[in-house]
Amino acid sequence: MGAVKKIFKPKLPPLPPPPEPAPEPPPAVPEELPEEKKEEITKEMAARERKRRGRKSTILTGPLGIQETEEEALETLLGK
Repeated sequence: MGAVKKIFKPKLPPLPPPPEPAPEPPPAVPEELPEEKKEEITKEMAARERKRRGRKSTILTGPLGIQETEEEALETLLGK
């Protein structure tokens, strides 16, 4: 049975050698940004933080559910 197996399943050629790893790119040199660009980035970050704070204040629940006591809930419901 060994001879029949050799006929139907020929030997595979050897695998080619693996490709060499690509050389590492040179480290990025931080470029100094102009003052206008720095100010623009600072303003954008401040606007994002304001928006985040605005949404965060409207969320009254946490991972454990409602985080207020019954007294706080009554005061809010009664308009105090």
